[in-house]
Amino acid sequence: MKLQLTEIDRVKTISKEDFYNHYVKKQKPLVIEQLTTDWPAYEKWNLDYIKSVAGEKIIPLYDDRPVSHKEGFNQAHAKMRMSDYIDLLQSKPTNYRIFAYNIMKEIPSLQKDFQWPDTDLKIIKQLPMLFFGGENSKVFMHYDIDYPNILHFHFHGEKQCILFEPNQTKYLYKVPHALISREDIDFDNPDFEKWPALQHAQGLICNLKHGEMLYMPEGYWHYMKYITPGFSMSLRALPRSFSNFSKAIYNIFVMRNFDNLMRRYKGQQWIDHKNEKAIVNTHKKLNIM
Repeated sequence: MKLQLTEIDRVKTISKEDFYNHYVKKQKPLVIEQLTTDWPAYEKWNLDYIKSVAGEKIIPLYDDRPVSHKEGFNQAHAKMRMSDYIDLLQSKPTNYRIFAYNIMKEIPSLQKDFQWPDTDLKIIKQLPMLFFGGENSKVFMHYDIDYPNILHFHFHGEKQCILFEPNQTKYLYKVPHALISREDIDFDNPDFEKWPALQHAQGLICNLKHGEMLYMPEGYWHYMKYITPGFSMSLRALPRSFSNFSKAIYNIFVMRNFDNLMRRYKGQQWIDHKNEKAIVNTHKKLNIM
């Protein structure tokens, strides 16, 4: 059996009004295929170009190791020169990824390569983030701490994205005091005997190619897999919902600090407890023995 996944809506182009009324207001994902075709980035942005302009920068790297009590919230697992990292991406598959890297702060000239999309979203212009990954590298199932509306642009190659609406959280084995599901779930080929609740989850899927944009609404779960080496840029907009804005404030100022405190106080016992509770809570809600 496979996950129940439906293809995300696709359009080549869309008007500002239709995008806002039919997708942002309804909090419905959308892929726009040709939004970037008039950007300089559409022609310029590939791995070799990033290597040429940012090769000497030291960048933080993440891999697929399980969360550890020894590491802080979103703490990097390694560091490397950008040029060496891109050489690695182009030579062989690797689990090392760049996660939420504010490269525009390091290389301001890159800001001339893209345009801020004309939407009614309140985009936070100080936070264009880049994400890189090697062939078959994966980003665990999670949702973002600040509940943003996300415009996610992919460049160089192909990337697969699986999304779940917030109302599907009860099926996803959410880890308490965290933004992730159980890290040992293989969302490409889930074991429904071990994770029976996943059989009921209804999700969305798309493959993004060079220059395409995925709109991800507030609080959507997302799991990413790089089909080929490549990178993406996320533009983030404030949540429109007061409820989601309140959740974002809680996550940033309360949940994150409480979790870090408990990691320091209880160590691995805290991580193990949360992982066990993810199963207990999910099965209890769904009356699964």
